[in-house]
Amino acid sequence: MAAGYLDILRARHAARLLTGTLVGRLPNGTAHIAIVLFTRAEGGSYTLAGALAAAYGLATAVGQPLLGRAVDLHGQPRVQLPAAVVSALGMSLLAFTGLSSLPLAYLAVIVAGVATPPLEGGLRALWPSVLKGEGQVHRAYAMDAVAQEIMFTVGPLLVTVLVSLWSPAAALLVINAIGVLGALSVVLSEPSRTWRSAPREAHWLGALRSPGLLALLGAFFFVGLALGSITVAGVAYADDHGRESVYGWLMAALGLGALIGGLAYGARQWAGAPERRLRFIVGLLALGYLPLTLTPSVPVMTALAALAGVFLAPAIACSFIVVDRHAPRGTVTEAFSWLVTTFGVGAAAGTAVAGPAVELGSTAWSFAVAGAGGVAALVVLLSTGRVLAAPSRTPAVVTGSENDRNGAVEPGFSSGHKA
Repeated sequence: MAAGYLDILRARHAARLLTGTLVGRLPNGTAHIAIVLFTRAEGGSYTLAGALAAAYGLATAVGQPLLGRAVDLHGQPRVQLPAAVVSALGMSLLAFTGLSSLPLAYLAVIVAGVATPPLEGGLRALWPSVLKGEGQVHRAYAMDAVAQEIMFTVGPLLVTVLVSLWSPAAALLVINAIGVLGALSVVLSEPSRTWRSAPREAHWLGALRSPGLLALLGAFFFVGLALGSITVAGVAYADDHGRESVYGWLMAALGLGALIGGLAYGARQWAGAPERRLRFIVGLLALGYLPLTLTPSVPVMTALAALAGVFLAPAIACSFIVVDRHAPRGTVTEAFSWLVTTFGVGAAAGTAVAGPAVELGSTAWSFAVAGAGGVAALVVLLSTGRVLAAPSRTPAVVTGSENDRNGAVEPGFSSGHKA
């Protein structure tokens, strides 16, 4: 298992790109907890903290595909680094002005969110130019999914350490400064500087004109909803058992399961169409979420959380391959950014639905939201099987400057449809 991942990390530029991307995404991965801690330290209510965090999340959802399209059109350095700087300046504005002016606070988080650089989609566009063959690229996708789990575990811990050593304002400034350095490391690398998207047919829908991509995005909205609802349900479960530490155990178990599942998934070569494999994995993901509704004792619940997490990273890694196959020519970064956006919006919806589920029903009801989300994702994939079975790209060896496998202009999109 380890040998395959080591081969990827030994490839020239690979370790730098992966590390730089993870460091560059640190502000985005920690923004919600950093905003909440900062708002509370400034005397703001939990309602205000949630509203500011939500504004940041929605702004990020809007900005990611737009900046992804800009990267496809103009290259990575001209978009990624300026965006990282502007995003950091937005958070710095919040840190320095505090909550003295609420409109200014909202403006600061919205600017930071909209300008969040699409480093995640950019990295996946770079892998084919760094690695050899589809096998290594697909394994890199799995490694990327695993690395995300590590970042979302270590990132909040880093924020809390910075808050305890200095202040919430200092945490905002330091995290975003580190993020700019990560983006700088990526855009100064040779693969990022030389990467160019394939020629594209201009169309106002961009990547969204692919029916297969739309089907995938619909499914992963519900996967995000399931994951978002678990974060709220976990808090409710911890309250029921009178120990805040229970929440930490559940989230750690979920992350550990995803880590194990992602490593195992990327350790082997998979035969057959990835679309069919994705349906199977998402089906297992849904099955993993359903037992959580039983809300058993803490040790059993922790084990169930670990089992539920096992299929998350494989589902995400497999979705990257499907995006790669269905994204229209010249839209690879934008397509990956849409996946990030849809997943994030789904997670936000999950947190919004799970809260009322707890208050109107019980903790089990909030976990039922996660199970329903997993089942809904599977239903979307099954009902759109015909669309997903016809990728817009013919499966061939990865060549060229991006994950593009189809040089033909898509039918039905003439110059009359240009943006």
